[in-house]
Amino acid sequence: MFITNKRFWTETTERAVKSAAQGGILALGADQVDVLTLDWSVFGGFAAGAALLSLLTSLASGGFGDDTPSLVD
Repeated sequence: MFITNKRFWTETTERAVKSAAQGGILALGADQVDVLTLDWSVFGGFAAGAALLSLLTSLASGGFGDDTPSLVD
């Protein structure tokens, strides 16, 4: 089962970290955060939201393929 698979959780964590970084950069690009007066709560909210969405997507895709968080291998 994919939930108990170490490879699944390793890949899911990697994807969530990448998505969190992208979410933080999105906050900068969307003019929600000014680099000089960085509001960490907004920055963190974007990053955490992106990581959560990535995690949920990986869980939804986990039943397919070869025990990976991807629909395609």
